[in-house]
Amino acid sequence: MSRRDAAHGASDAIGSALYGLATRAVRRLPRDMSLTSAATLATLDKTGPRRITDLAVAQGVTQPAMTVLVRVMEESGLVERKGDPSDKRVTLVCLTEAGASYVRTRRQAGVDAYARLIDELTGDEVEALAAALPALLHLAELESHAREESDRSPRPRLMTSP
Repeated sequence: MSRRDAAHGASDAIGSALYGLATRAVRRLPRDMSLTSAATLATLDKTGPRRITDLAVAQGVTQPAMTVLVRVMEESGLVERKGDPSDKRVTLVCLTEAGASYVRTRRQAGVDAYARLIDELTGDEVEALAAALPALLHLAELESHAREESDRSPRPRLMTSP
């Protein structure tokens, strides 16, 4: 096996392990709201106020679907709409304190769940994870940049017959 094949095999194994962890993490989340709603709140927490159209693109849903989702979250007190100070024609969706608190609580629940599992690992395994932390953080940064690029690029359209 060449060095390149070995590296690709390691990438596949690591990717598979990370994907499995992420999938299980999503399954463990509270079922008190949709994943799209929770992801929208997390996006607002990370990026600050956004237009509904920007949120729709970021979450991969239509603008009308995002409008309905924002309305429901607004009625729940998690977000509010405010005018954009730089452009009075634009309305921005903003997290309320209740929305920010929800995001923090949900994130901390995930952190606590993994911390409990990590506490069951051997000392060597914890050291290995700690040593991998810079690479994992860099991987998260690369994924974030890739997602931003994907959000900015036009989506392929299906061809229809005339």
